[in-house]
Amino acid sequence: MTLGVVAPTILGGVYGRHRCSTLAPPFQLAECILPTVPCDFLSKHVFNADGNLRGGNLLREAFFETAAPRAADFVLVLEIAMGIGLLIGARLARKGRFRQHAWCQSAIVVLNLAVVVVMMIPSFRVHVLPRVPAKLAKAYYALATAHAAIGTVTELAGLYILLSAGTSVLPEKFRITEHKTWMRTVLVLWWVVLLLGLATYARWYVPHLFRK
Repeated sequence: MTLGVVAPTILGGVYGRHRCSTLAPPFQLAECILPTVPCDFLSKHVFNADGNLRGGNLLREAFFETAAPRAADFVLVLEIAMGIGLLIGARLARKGRFRQHAWCQSAIVVLNLAVVVVMMIPSFRVHVLPRVPAKLAKAYYALATAHAAIGTVTELAGLYILLSAGTSVLPEKFRITEHKTWMRTVLVLWWVVLLLGLATYARWYVPHLFRK
């Protein structure tokens, strides 16, 4: 994205508490266009001769006001897609397309398990678990802990349904009989967890929504 051309007289002007003249010329240009971004923040990013920003971090933080890493964005989009996928799977069941329903729901449960193991558990162990229960009064930790707790129950319930209804792994006495009740309950819980995940994302990575 090209930042464009600004008249030379603008360079070195005063914008709020930050002076464009405190930065090298490429950063002066960016400071004049993005006056709300601190000079020391801009100085950490590199521009080429045309004024293009290398990397999207500055634009994301300046315009979207989110500090989320790309991995967090990827997980968020993937979880939303899986939530929608479960609704589609439920719709398939209502239409009597049970084989497609089973494949859809099973694939999502297994995919989510992979995301939990690879992405969520390591993050929770590093950023949240050492502060529990001492910091649970703070939304930063409370939301993440609630998300993890309810999410664990929901994922385990989903795996139980998968093993009970879709395989012969479990003994007969451990298999569920009320499939609809279980599936509908897990679907509701899944969306509760998804909403908690959205709230956690906002608390962690969208600082202007919450104030410490």
